[in-house]
Amino acid sequence: MTTPITDGLPIPQRYGAILTIALGITVAVLDGAIANVALPTIAADLHASPAASVWVVNAYQLAITISLLSLASLGEIFGYRRIYQIGLLVFSITSLACALSDSLLTLTIARVLQGFGAAAIMSVNVAMVRIIYPQRFLGRGMGINALIVAVSSAAGPTVAAAVLSVASWQWLFAINLPIGMMAFILGLKFLPANTSKVPGQRFDIVSSLMNALTFGLLISAISGYAQGQDHRLILLEVLVMVVVGWFFIRRQLSRPSPLLPVDLLRIPIFTLSLCTSMCSFAAQMLAFVSLPFFLQNTLGLDAVSTGLLLTPWPLATMVMAPVSGRLVERYHAGMLGGIGLAIFAFGLYSLALLPVNPSHLNIIWRMLLCGAGFGLFQSPNNHTIVSSAPRSRSGGASGLLGTARLLGQTTGAAMVALMFNLFASHGTHASLILAGTLAVGGAIISLLRMTQKTASQAAADTTVKH
Repeated sequence: MTTPITDGLPIPQRYGAILTIALGITVAVLDGAIANVALPTIAADLHASPAASVWVVNAYQLAITISLLSLASLGEIFGYRRIYQIGLLVFSITSLACALSDSLLTLTIARVLQGFGAAAIMSVNVAMVRIIYPQRFLGRGMGINALIVAVSSAAGPTVAAAVLSVASWQWLFAINLPIGMMAFILGLKFLPANTSKVPGQRFDIVSSLMNALTFGLLISAISGYAQGQDHRLILLEVLVMVVVGWFFIRRQLSRPSPLLPVDLLRIPIFTLSLCTSMCSFAAQMLAFVSLPFFLQNTLGLDAVSTGLLLTPWPLATMVMAPVSGRLVERYHAGMLGGIGLAIFAFGLYSLALLPVNPSHLNIIWRMLLCGAGFGLFQSPNNHTIVSSAPRSRSGGASGLLGTARLLGQTTGAAMVALMFNLFASHGTHASLILAGTLAVGGAIISLLRMTQKTASQAAADTTVKH
């Protein structure tokens, strides 16, 4: 159905459209998390060294990060639905290529291409949600979307372990093909077309290349520092990134519809919401990457028990994300986000203060606190980010939201490596303290949003200026 819409889709089509979005974003986000668990198996099967096999993960994350904003811009020009559908097709085909790979080189190349497909899905995902739901119910739509992203991120290790217990690593990728194609077919029937585009907007190839170089060097420097690469190489990457980034931002300031949405960053509530998103995902990754080491190495638990003890976190998020999506229709997102991140921080600090030999119940209630706080924060925050942008700039808002999440996760993972290097025997404890501190900082930033104009007011003001 391609008929333009004014305020959301009618109920039967809305359900079909949100199912399409859910399937696509689930496999795209999940694939970024499941490969970590399978790395030792993949390395052994392809006769690759552990260090070289890390590229199976890095290639995917890097491809997404450098192309998110460019694909979001293409979505504003050619239509969100078209970019989303192309992304599903590319992701599905390249997932099959990953499963059929017989060497580390072919698998890495397939993962790069798969990353571009995932980026197309992620770049316009939130923009599609804004079109699917009526404005008065947008909070509910963002709640469902936040739930899917958060749970997919958190459930990656558990899903990977379950698949590997009954099948080879190739099935981690092959299973994406039927799911992706099902989403593609559903999308042909249910996804709506853009209702508003920027007249005369053209794709800026030069900005796209500068964007890729800037974010690519940033991720490379962060990952290199975490892996203990030569500091001179890291410094060179940072210097080149700063120079290219400076020219990139100058170019964006002079363009009416910039690739890097500096026009949206001028909206205070939008920028504050992005900062809280980065803090929350960095804190989440600090906990998720470090906790398994504590549970297995310190407490002596096996992989299955570790997975079960981590499960209350995503379960609590599953419950709270839709609830907070409804609450944002009545209460200020800044207040909900501040309370959510405060609960999240309390949960993280309580994990850091676990006794020497904690009972499972002692661990579980702390995990539940973290998940509930994260879920309470995420939906209102995403709602604020997308609704504070003009409808014609929903693609840019969606791209920046995805970029903030990825940068937060990458930074969080790198900080875990730093904490373990600095505090060898107490790496998890240090990581959790840092995660709690980031969550507190995010809570303060979130509460500051209550002094700003509401999302709808900011959007109205920006529309008038345009």
